[in-house]
Amino acid sequence: MDDSAVLSFQSNRSPVLGRRGMVASSQPLATEAGLQILRRGGNAADAAVATAAALNVTEPNMTGIGGDVFSLYYDARTGDVTALNGSGRTPKGLTIERLASDGITDEIPLYHAHSITVPGACAGWFDLIARHGRLAMGEILAPAIGLAEEGFPVAPITARLWSASLGPVQRSPGGVALMIEGRGPRPGEIFRNPGLAQTFQRIAEGGAKAFYQGEIAEAIASLVQSHGGSLCEEDLAQHESTWDEPISSLYRGLRLWECPPNGQGLAALLALNILRGMNLEDQEPLGAQRFHLMIEAMRLAFEDARWYVADPRHATTPRIPLDELLSEDYASTRRKQIDPDHANPHPKRGAPIASSDTVYLCCVDVDGNACSFINSNYMAFGSGLSPEGFGFTLQNRAQQMRLDRSHPDAVAPGKRPYHTIIPALLTRDRDGSLYGPMGVMGGFMQPQGHLQVTVAMADDDCDPQAALDRPRFGLMAGLGAGLVSVESGLPTATQSALSAMGHELRNVEGLARIQFGRGQIIRRDTDGVLWGGSDPRADGCAMAQS
Repeated sequence: MDDSAVLSFQSNRSPVLGRRGMVASSQPLATEAGLQILRRGGNAADAAVATAAALNVTEPNMTGIGGDVFSLYYDARTGDVTALNGSGRTPKGLTIERLASDGITDEIPLYHAHSITVPGACAGWFDLIARHGRLAMGEILAPAIGLAEEGFPVAPITARLWSASLGPVQRSPGGVALMIEGRGPRPGEIFRNPGLAQTFQRIAEGGAKAFYQGEIAEAIASLVQSHGGSLCEEDLAQHESTWDEPISSLYRGLRLWECPPNGQGLAALLALNILRGMNLEDQEPLGAQRFHLMIEAMRLAFEDARWYVADPRHATTPRIPLDELLSEDYASTRRKQIDPDHANPHPKRGAPIASSDTVYLCCVDVDGNACSFINSNYMAFGSGLSPEGFGFTLQNRAQQMRLDRSHPDAVAPGKRPYHTIIPALLTRDRDGSLYGPMGVMGGFMQPQGHLQVTVAMADDDCDPQAALDRPRFGLMAGLGAGLVSVESGLPTATQSALSAMGHELRNVEGLARIQFGRGQIIRRDTDGVLWGGSDPRADGCAMAQS
């Protein structure tokens, strides 16, 4: 099958409905792993970690224990939303001076060992379960361990992306564990990863300490240093997650919750705040006027986010003016900078005060608790470096950090980088009840995906599947300026009108549509009925507990 035959369709899926719990992910076998945990009495947090671990097995190019995690959790009993930041920090030895001495003065190369930060996923899994879960980690990881030991048939889109991403993996001694006879698995071919099964078994028995200290930590540090990096065992041993105060904005009676910086969820809120004062509900859903306004709002939001999103706890980061950025006064100021008839391909960041491959999944349990969960390697297979015998790769999240000392996201020891991965969650503003967890994975596409599916559900009353099926636009570099990619399926008349307004468009079709993200949504109605949707741009599905 050639690429033109892949993802060239419009989804004809119906939303999945249920009442006793639901899981949505980009791999059916991972979705089933989460459902197994719900059936065993686990809640949304337990199911989320089980699904994430299974995705590490079935989609290792996109995610894994060598990456980072963020999560939002809705507690049905209290109505509270909590935000977990499971992202890692730069090594204590990583400085701009060290990079310069290694000949790196412009940007950190994508696959250099200096791009590797401490993997935060493992600690994040344990911390989420400690605060919100019910089951022991051994029981939660059992489905993933079974998949890794016994093997599974690789899904078609996953097989193509896996094979296309293997270049960096082939330079690492542990990379053989992620290939079959030196290549990627073919669609339907059985793949096993006994090393990853053993890694999961070790942490099930020994806790997060088994990952951040001892043999696994030694192997990670030795590998990174042998390739010229500075990550050491002490960096791993000192890692910890943080619980942050989530940020939110109100849009058409729904409150959209995001994790705060160092995640880029701020960009989605800034764009929605701008659009809140415009009558999108009166415009054609796939018409040029609505797309123009969404594109322009997203341009302005990215210009702000790419400056203000950084590690707020680090000494080198200036104060991030979140209250001012999310205020209606600031939204009104930015809104006035949008010309309703013409594109502004060169926006500038605002001044609210005077003077970032990934998997996303979501779970809702029978009690109405919800977990919005995202786990990422950053690029496909991350850095490509894989500690031998353990079955996973290490992320390359520091690659996006700046070498300009004046930038808030400048490289410094022990600092969390700008993060592209962002889970989201919606509640009803009238009573604080759960509307549903949602996310659209895929680098800088993520806040743009949040914007577009939220508009579809809030302005047009789309069900989750219909919202995910709609063709999207994307400012693919995460910058306000430049080319706008539009997805095959957007009406020709809309594209022509956008071009006339001054938007430089690139039409994307076939397998390349993966760049517009792979989303999952579960909506919970006030009577407890769950509506699940899963992105047609991936191999996954939403499934309800029977």
